[in-house]
This record gives sequence, structure tokens and C-alpha cells, in this order.
Amino acid sequence: MPHTPPPAAPATLDFSGLWVPLVTPFQGGHIDHAALRALVQRLGGSGIAGFVACGSTGEAAALETEEQDAVLSAVIDAADGLPVVMGLSGYHLGLVLERVRQLNQRPLAGLLLPAPHYIRPSQAGLRQWFEAIADASAHPVIVYDIPYRTGATLELATLRALAAHPRIRAIKDCGGDAAKTQALIADGALQVLAGEDGQIFSTLALGGAGAIAASAHWRPERLVECMRAITKGDLDRARPLWQALAPLIPALFAEPNPAPVKALLAQQGWMHAGLRAPMTPASPALAQRLRELAAAQEEALARL
Repeated sequence: MPHTPPPAAPATLDFSGLWVPLVTPFQGGHIDHAALRALVQRLGGSGIAGFVACGSTGEAAALETEEQDAVLSAVIDAADGLPVVMGLSGYHLGLVLERVRQLNQRPLAGLLLPAPHYIRPSQAGLRQWFEAIADASAHPVIVYDIPYRTGATLELATLRALAAHPRIRAIKDCGGDAAKTQALIADGALQVLAGEDGQIFSTLALGGAGAIAASAHWRPERLVECMRAITKGDLDRARPLWQALAPLIPALFAEPNPAPVKALLAQQGWMHAGLRAPMTPASPALAQRLRELAAAQEEALARL
């Protein structure tokens, strides 16, 4: 049966600012919706731009489709009007397109879409993948450039070609190529969002639009303050804030994400630290290190 083409996504939608790629809390192996809603409400008042549901930080690969839908509903309900982007991944184009058509019915700010994992297609194949999905989507698309997860590298020429598509509006940049990042920022065709938390300062200082950062679960209001100061060119304010915030970031990724983030949030009593296999909880040594770094960060921020 032919499908009615979706309406064109708004070309002027702004993805700038700080987006939180939410963890998915679990209790007893099941999604803890109460903890998820409370987390969204807690983060929502911090000045962030919006949320990403069911990204890699949300352990989307370990969630059934029905569970992903339930997570998305909980996030939208608790977001109090803040925009929500939905993560979408796979390697079977037909199944992904069917999922896109389902998500067209949801009130989303966009889709966060990586290259198909495992297959490692050519640049022409990658372009076809993103364009076919963008053609089917009623929502704007954020390209998720993360070759160490997908096994596929998006070359600059491919990203420039994708930027010509009316629904492909931004990139979450985990590509690890500083020259490519700078070229995309200079082009101005895509909004460049830092996807590696340690590169937020440099990306924004170069003219990037924002960040999708798992570390924003912790003290997001100060990270927002730092990012706004960078954007305004107030480096005298931005530098000390970043120097206070930055030491915690490597520890939050010292073991596979999102185990360290969940460990830190669990220490505050916000959720249980459980993950779904094959993910494992943060080690006791790292959990203790996170506690120490968070306390040191509080002291450093209190002086600013």
C-alpha cells in the first residue's frame, strides 16, 4: 500500500543549546517510569534546550519497541513542553522506515539517526540510508556521526550532500575529526552539536550550536551557564566554569556509558544503578571516584 508523503519538516527549527540524552532507569529489570519522570522534571528546570529519548545513553538497543514507546510517552508527558528528540537506529532499511512512519504520529522535535551499524556501507550507501529515512520522516533529522559505534565513517563530502536535504538539519558530532567539525561549522548548513562531552567548549568556541551530552545529567544549570557564556564570547566567565565542570567528564566515560552516569545519579537517590545485559554497573572503585569528583566539583562551583 502506498504511503502518503509526510509534510516538510520546518527548516528553521533550532537545535542549539544543551540537550540531555536521557538514561533509562531500571528497577528489578523493568523500566522505572516514576524515576524517569522525576528525572525529566528535575532536569527540565535547568535551562536545557530539550531531551533525547532512547539514544545510546538510554540503552535503546536493550529496549523492545513497546518499551521505547512507553519511555517516549513518559518523557513527553514529563517534559512540560520542552522539545523531545527520539533516537532511532538499525540496519534493516525497511524496518527502520516502518518505525519512522510510526514515529511520524508523535509530537517530536526530531529524530537522532546514526549510520546503519555492522554493515559498513559505502559513502553512496550511507547517503541513500539517511536520505531515504529523511524522505519518510515528518520530523527533522539530526545525523549522529559516531563511527566507533557504527563502524561507518561519514566523510565531509557526504555530510555536505546530506545537508542539502530539507529535513536534515543538524549533526551530533562524535566523529573525532577536528578538521571536519570546523569545516561543517564554517559551512553553516548543519547545526553542529558536540557529542563528545569533553569537546563542548571547543565546539562552541568555534561557532558550534550546542551539545547532546550525557554529562548534563549532573549540574546541567552550570553547564548551560558555561555554554551561554561561550556563545556570548564571555570567556572570562566561561573558562573558570568549564575548568570546574571538566574534571568529572572523563570519569563519567571511564567505563561504558551510561553505567557511570547511573552510578552518580544513584548516589543521590534519584534512581537505581541497574542496567540491562550485556551492560554492567560501574565498578565500586569508579563509583567512589565519581563521588569524590562530584564533591570537589561542588566546592569549585561554589567559589564561582
